[in-house]
Amino acid sequence: MTYQDDKKETLHVLSTLVENEFGVLARIAGLFAARAFNIESLTVGPTHDHTISRMTILVKGNSTLVEQVKKQLNKLIEVITVQDLTETGNFLTRELMLCKVNCNPKNRVEIMKIGELFRAKAIDFTPGSLTFELVGSCEKLDNFLIFLHPYGIAELARSGVVGLNRGSGGLQSQLQKKMATTRAEEPAREEPEPV
Repeated sequence: MTYQDDKKETLHVLSTLVENEFGVLARIAGLFAARAFNIESLTVGPTHDHTISRMTILVKGNSTLVEQVKKQLNKLIEVITVQDLTETGNFLTRELMLCKVNCNPKNRVEIMKIGELFRAKAIDFTPGSLTFELVGSCEKLDNFLIFLHPYGIAELARSGVVGLNRGSGGLQSQLQKKMATTRAEEPAREEPEPV
């Protein structure tokens, strides 16, 4: 890495496994706020293990700053593990968007064709608006909005990015292997003698 690379700000997708406990989201958001570090998007939800939640945090910064954030996250007791998916280079991200567009009888067909072009699903029709549901990369959603902008966007809601590693393995698989290894290395507990 060169000095120039370290100065360049890019988007990083941080995938974080946390204990599924009250207040974890507030502590993590507080960590970012205390360091004046902007979160581009943050999503959180349960995993197949009810004791663990996955947070996907999209941040913009240079590699040094993102590394500091990862270290700070790892210091929080509730954080199990953090991975910068961007560093792996082999990951998938998706985002959900609901977009309500102003329309009239004259331009409704044009707007529907734009939706079809992007494989957006029309989920609500009224005389003055169309609402689309679209899932895809951030870039796909941004491009969809560029096409709809001239018609007038009435309302917009985006879920934020979720992401996973491609292929077998991944963050939770690594965690399960690590836990199994740790359990295997622990010395056997001696049973207390009866009194």
